Amino acid sequence: MKLDHFVAQIIVSKNFDLFTTSDVRSAYLALKSDSSLDRSTIRRMIYGELLKLVKKGWLRKLISKKKGLTRFSKTELFDGEAIELRVKRESTKKPKKHDAMQEQLLGKLNHYKAELLLNMGESDAYKELYSEFPELVDEIQPVVVN
Repeated sequence: MKLDHFVAQIIVSKNFDLFTTSDVRSAYLALKSDSSLDRSTIRRMIYGELLKLVKKGWLRKLISKKKGLTRFSKTELFDGEAIELRVKRESTKKPKKHDAMQEQLLGKLNHYKAELLLNMGESDAYKELYSEFPELVDEIQPVVVN
């Protein structure tokens, strides 16, 4: 079972029990300290991580009858040390060749996107020149060399 490092770090705390997804999200955002993260996306990701632990029997999902609020509590099977060991093992694994290829492809994609934006900017500049100086269109036209 793969578990997010920050989520694991939060829930293994001894005094962290009977919590909501929003509680974990708040702690997660504080740990990550990245203002660009989307709160809603992070909450859904954390909920998925918590459901993994519910399926494993390490957490219990409690839904209040009055407000329908979902809380999670640790069960007797909850083993913080095992979670920490799994997360450490996952983080120390060598990056897969597939991951390296994906990283390389993403680099190329970003390079080509930058070139496309540059060319689009140049095209817009030529269009602006054409509209400002219609009498110079023949001189502005690029020369085609055979």
